[in-house]
Amino acid sequence: MRLGLTGGIGSGKSTVAQLLGERGAEVVDADAIARELTAPQGLAMPAIRAVFGPDFISPAGALEREKMRALAYTDGSARKRLEAIIHPLVALKTQELAAAAASRGCPCTVFDIPLLVESATWRQNVDRVLVVDCTPELQISRVMARSRLTRPEIEKIIASQAHREQRLGAADCVIFNVGLSLGELADEVRQLAPRFGLSSG
Repeated sequence: MRLGLTGGIGSGKSTVAQLLGERGAEVVDADAIARELTAPQGLAMPAIRAVFGPDFISPAGALEREKMRALAYTDGSARKRLEAIIHPLVALKTQELAAAAASRGCPCTVFDIPLLVESATWRQNVDRVLVVDCTPELQISRVMARSRLTRPEIEKIIASQAHREQRLGAADCVIFNVGLSLGELADEVRQLAPRFGLSSG
Protein backbone atom coordinates (compact mmCIF):
# COMPACT_ATOMS: atom_id res chain seq x y z
CA MET A 1 0.00 0.00 0.00
CA ARG A 2 1.30 3.43 -0.99
CA LEU A 3 -0.53 5.91 1.21
CA GLY A 4 -0.36 9.64 0.58
CA LEU A 5 -0.72 11.64 3.80
CA THR A 6 -1.41 15.33 3.65
CA GLY A 7 -2.92 18.23 5.55
CA GLY A 8 -2.40 21.93 6.03
CA ILE A 9 0.20 23.40 8.34
CA GLY A 10 -0.77 22.78 11.97
CA SER A 11 -3.31 20.08 11.11
CA GLY A 12 -1.53 17.33 13.07
CA LYS A 13 -0.32 15.49 9.98
CA SER A 14 3.14 14.79 11.41
CA THR A 15 1.61 13.28 14.55
CA VAL A 16 -0.58 11.01 12.42
CA ALA A 17 2.50 9.99 10.41
CA GLN A 18 4.27 9.05 13.65
CA LEU A 19 1.23 7.04 14.81
CA LEU A 20 1.13 5.16 11.48
CA GLY A 21 4.85 4.48 11.84
CA GLU A 22 4.21 2.97 15.28
CA ARG A 23 1.79 0.56 13.60
CA GLY A 24 4.42 -0.70 11.17
CA ALA A 25 4.27 1.75 8.28
CA GLU A 26 7.43 3.09 6.65
CA VAL A 27 7.09 6.89 6.77
CA VAL A 28 8.75 8.90 4.02
CA ASP A 29 8.77 12.55 5.10
CA ALA A 30 9.13 14.94 2.15
CA ASP A 31 9.81 17.94 4.42
CA ALA A 32 12.60 16.09 6.24
CA ILE A 33 14.17 15.14 2.91
CA ALA A 34 13.95 18.75 1.71
CA ARG A 35 15.64 19.95 4.92
CA GLU A 36 18.42 17.40 4.39
CA LEU A 37 18.88 18.59 0.80
CA THR A 38 19.20 22.22 1.92
CA ALA A 39 21.45 21.58 4.93
CA PRO A 40 25.22 22.20 4.76
CA GLN A 41 26.65 19.90 2.05
CA GLY A 42 23.07 19.17 0.90
CA LEU A 43 22.67 18.05 -2.70
CA ALA A 44 20.45 21.03 -3.56
CA MET A 45 22.85 23.69 -2.30
CA PRO A 46 25.10 24.12 -5.38
CA ALA A 47 22.05 24.75 -7.61
CA ILE A 48 20.47 27.09 -5.02
CA ARG A 49 23.68 29.11 -4.84
CA ALA A 50 23.84 29.27 -8.65
CA VAL A 51 20.21 30.40 -9.03
CA PHE A 52 19.75 32.68 -6.00
CA GLY A 53 23.29 33.80 -5.15
CA PRO A 54 25.33 33.74 -1.94
CA ASP A 55 22.90 35.98 -0.01
CA PHE A 56 20.61 32.99 0.46
CA ILE A 57 23.38 30.74 1.84
CA SER A 58 24.24 30.74 5.56
CA PRO A 59 27.87 30.93 6.75
CA ALA A 60 27.64 27.18 7.44
CA GLY A 61 26.56 26.52 3.86
CA ALA A 62 22.84 25.85 4.43
CA LEU A 63 19.82 27.55 2.93
CA GLU A 64 18.83 30.77 4.70
CA ARG A 65 15.27 29.61 5.28
CA GLU A 66 13.71 32.77 6.64
CA LYS A 67 15.19 34.91 3.88
CA MET A 68 14.04 32.42 1.24
CA ARG A 69 10.57 32.17 2.81
CA ALA A 70 10.21 35.96 2.70
CA LEU A 71 11.23 36.03 -0.96
CA ALA A 72 9.03 33.08 -1.93
CA TYR A 73 5.88 34.61 -0.46
CA THR A 74 6.41 37.91 -2.25
CA ASP A 75 7.76 36.52 -5.54
CA GLY A 76 5.88 33.53 -6.96
CA SER A 77 8.56 32.92 -9.57
CA ALA A 78 11.18 32.52 -6.82
CA ARG A 79 9.13 29.78 -5.22
CA LYS A 80 8.81 28.02 -8.58
CA ARG A 81 12.57 28.26 -9.18
CA LEU A 82 13.29 26.82 -5.73
CA GLU A 83 10.75 24.01 -6.23
CA ALA A 84 12.30 23.20 -9.62
CA ILE A 85 15.58 22.52 -7.81
CA ILE A 86 14.28 20.70 -4.75
CA HIS A 87 11.25 18.70 -5.93
CA PRO A 88 13.07 16.39 -8.41
CA LEU A 89 15.67 15.59 -5.73
CA VAL A 90 12.93 14.89 -3.15
CA ALA A 91 11.19 12.62 -5.67
CA LEU A 92 14.37 10.62 -6.26
CA LYS A 93 14.99 10.15 -2.54
CA THR A 94 11.38 9.14 -1.84
CA GLN A 95 11.58 6.53 -4.61
CA GLU A 96 14.76 5.12 -3.08
CA LEU A 97 13.20 4.91 0.39
CA ALA A 98 9.96 3.38 -0.94
CA ALA A 99 11.88 0.75 -2.91
CA ALA A 100 13.89 -0.14 0.20
CA ALA A 101 10.69 -0.47 2.25
CA ALA A 102 9.09 -2.69 -0.40
CA SER A 103 12.18 -4.92 -0.52
CA ARG A 104 11.86 -5.40 3.26
CA GLY A 105 8.23 -6.47 2.84
CA CYS A 106 6.80 -3.39 4.57
CA PRO A 107 2.98 -3.54 4.28
CA CYS A 108 2.47 0.21 3.89
CA THR A 109 4.65 3.13 2.87
CA VAL A 110 3.29 6.48 4.01
CA PHE A 111 4.33 9.45 1.89
CA ASP A 112 4.04 12.48 4.17
CA ILE A 113 3.60 15.16 1.49
CA PRO A 114 2.42 18.65 2.55
CA LEU A 115 1.78 19.69 -1.09
CA LEU A 116 0.35 16.38 -2.31
CA VAL A 117 -2.88 17.93 -3.61
CA GLU A 118 -1.01 20.78 -5.33
CA SER A 119 1.34 18.38 -7.11
CA ALA A 120 0.63 17.32 -10.67
CA THR A 121 2.16 13.88 -10.12
CA TRP A 122 1.82 12.75 -6.52
CA ARG A 123 -1.87 11.83 -6.55
CA GLN A 124 -1.34 9.27 -9.31
CA ASN A 125 1.65 7.74 -7.51
CA VAL A 126 -0.25 6.68 -4.38
CA ASP A 127 -3.03 4.15 -3.85
CA ARG A 128 -4.98 6.18 -1.31
CA VAL A 129 -4.92 9.65 0.20
CA LEU A 130 -5.44 10.30 3.91
CA VAL A 131 -6.15 13.93 4.79
CA VAL A 132 -5.73 15.29 8.31
CA ASP A 133 -8.19 18.17 8.52
CA CYS A 134 -8.92 20.97 10.96
CA THR A 135 -10.23 24.52 10.92
CA PRO A 136 -7.99 27.37 9.72
CA GLU A 137 -8.26 29.15 13.06
CA LEU A 138 -7.01 26.05 14.85
CA GLN A 139 -4.13 25.76 12.35
CA ILE A 140 -3.08 29.31 13.18
CA SER A 141 -3.27 28.86 16.96
CA ARG A 142 -1.29 25.58 16.85
CA VAL A 143 1.48 27.00 14.66
CA MET A 144 1.75 30.19 16.75
CA ALA A 145 2.11 28.04 19.87
CA ARG A 146 4.97 25.97 18.45
CA SER A 147 6.92 28.50 16.34
CA ARG A 148 8.05 32.10 16.15
CA LEU A 149 5.86 32.79 13.13
CA THR A 150 3.34 35.62 13.36
CA ARG A 151 -0.33 35.32 12.45
CA PRO A 152 0.15 37.16 9.09
CA GLU A 153 3.08 34.85 8.21
CA ILE A 154 1.01 31.76 9.01
CA GLU A 155 -1.94 33.12 7.05
CA LYS A 156 0.37 33.56 4.04
CA ILE A 157 1.51 29.95 4.35
CA ILE A 158 -2.09 28.73 4.55
CA ALA A 159 -3.03 30.85 1.54
CA SER A 160 -0.13 29.36 -0.47
CA GLN A 161 -1.32 25.80 0.22
CA ALA A 162 -4.30 24.02 -1.32
CA HIS A 163 -7.67 25.17 -0.05
CA ARG A 164 -9.22 22.96 2.59
CA GLU A 165 -11.97 21.98 0.14
CA GLN A 166 -9.38 20.88 -2.44
CA ARG A 167 -7.68 18.59 0.06
CA LEU A 168 -10.97 17.09 1.21
CA GLY A 169 -11.99 16.57 -2.42
CA ALA A 170 -8.83 14.52 -3.03
CA ALA A 171 -9.23 12.41 0.13
CA ASP A 172 -10.08 8.73 0.34
CA CYS A 173 -10.04 8.96 4.15
CA VAL A 174 -10.23 11.96 6.51
CA ILE A 175 -9.27 12.44 10.14
CA PHE A 176 -10.98 15.55 11.52
CA ASN A 177 -8.43 16.61 14.11
CA VAL A 178 -10.43 19.10 16.17
CA GLY A 179 -10.98 18.61 19.89
CA LEU A 180 -9.13 15.28 19.93
CA SER A 181 -6.69 14.32 22.64
CA LEU A 182 -3.55 12.49 21.54
CA GLY A 183 -5.16 9.25 22.75
CA GLU A 184 -8.30 9.93 20.73
CA LEU A 185 -6.22 10.76 17.65
CA ALA A 186 -4.31 7.50 18.12
CA ASP A 187 -7.64 5.67 18.29
CA GLU A 188 -8.72 7.25 14.98
CA VAL A 189 -5.49 5.97 13.42
CA ARG A 190 -5.99 2.53 14.97
CA GLN A 191 -9.47 2.26 13.42
CA LEU A 192 -8.17 3.22 9.97
CA ALA A 193 -5.01 1.09 10.12
CA PRO A 194 -6.49 -2.13 8.61
CA ARG A 195 -7.51 -0.19 5.50
CA PHE A 196 -3.81 0.42 4.89
CA GLY A 197 -2.62 -3.12 5.61
CA LEU A 198 -1.55 -2.26 9.15
CA SER A 199 -2.43 -3.83 12.48
CA SER A 200 -5.25 -2.39 14.58
CA GLY A 201 -4.08 -4.33 17.64
